[in-house]
Amino acid sequence: MRVLMVAPGTRGDVAPMAGLGSRLQGLGYEVAIAANPAYAPLVVESGCEFRPLPGDLAELIRQPAPGAKTAPGSVMTFWRKLGAYMENAATGTLAAAEAGADVILANSVAPYAYDIAEAMRIPAIGAHLQPTEPSAAYPPVLMNSSRSLGAWGNKVIGERAAAGPAPYDAPGARLRKQLGLGKESRAAGERRRRKARATILHGISPSVLPRPSDWHSGLVMAGYWWPAENTRWEPSSDLVDFLADGPAPVFVGFGSSAHLDPEFILEATRRAGVRAVVQGPEGALGDDALGVGSVPHQWLFPRMAAVVHHAGAGTTAAGFRAGVPAIGVPVYTDQPLWASRIAALGAGPRPIPYKKLTPERLGDAIAETVASPSYAVQARGVAAAIATEDGTVPVLAALRNLPAK
Repeated sequence: MRVLMVAPGTRGDVAPMAGLGSRLQGLGYEVAIAANPAYAPLVVESGCEFRPLPGDLAELIRQPAPGAKTAPGSVMTFWRKLGAYMENAATGTLAAAEAGADVILANSVAPYAYDIAEAMRIPAIGAHLQPTEPSAAYPPVLMNSSRSLGAWGNKVIGERAAAGPAPYDAPGARLRKQLGLGKESRAAGERRRRKARATILHGISPSVLPRPSDWHSGLVMAGYWWPAENTRWEPSSDLVDFLADGPAPVFVGFGSSAHLDPEFILEATRRAGVRAVVQGPEGALGDDALGVGSVPHQWLFPRMAAVVHHAGAGTTAAGFRAGVPAIGVPVYTDQPLWASRIAALGAGPRPIPYKKLTPERLGDAIAETVASPSYAVQARGVAAAIATEDGTVPVLAALRNLPAK
């Protein structure tokens, strides 16, 4: 079976799919992943075939430093650029599918993959890293907030948000016309699939977010899909020496979401009195801090006293897996939800919204985290629960249950 995974997001969206693809490859499936060109090495190193989706979403969505003034018209400019990106991603997805696929696994920001699958008469299955289904259990992820609106409010506002306009609506409508399909809006397609209890697999641990009771039977909380391990990777001698030269440091990094000046971060970590590993430009940042580039979280996080991050789905999962306390600094979309889950599970303090981040707030949160043994205890408990789960098993079941051609 030829499986095409469509992941038009950032590295945090692609890495879990590449890890899942690697597992499927080992079980006899042929897996291709459609993603931005920046992630071609990540896909190829996982053993999967790479198919390009034009553009660089990470560059488009990266946020300025906290407190930076927004230029007039920048929001409209952003939405225009995002719409153009999705147009190119939809065109790239069609080309990727035409290169060969028996089934498509579609990311939550690639609903046009369902239209392509319909035209090609092949099945499509949702493969989401966020809970996008309207539910009483959580506020809609598009709200950029983890504040619950109450069971009724969460559900109703979630339904309205799902039915509202989105940057991938126009690409979907264009593709349907181009492929000779009847008119159907993205929201109408989602309602139709919901009524049919269509399968959507969620690469989320039920130990972190319990499966909501109001989900229909086709919504599967599969468990995390872990990035493929690069067996050829080795840490730099500078990193090994720094880790050996003192107490466990604190990691600070915001992935594709934002870029902070190292001096901002160092002011916070020095206020907290901790050593730091800072994601960004590589090299020494003084005796108490080291800048690092791309380092596998699976290797690095267990060696940290705590981790500070943007609370992206994959980075949050990596922190839980490592069993270390975390401080969530959510920037947008689903990140407030994951940051709130860290605090709710007792694995870290209350989140600090990125827009309200200051060196003083961050430093105080770090100091509280490393001084509170309960956070580490709870984090290890979550890690133990996650270790019993295998997110690949429900994916295999869904693929094996597809009707024979």
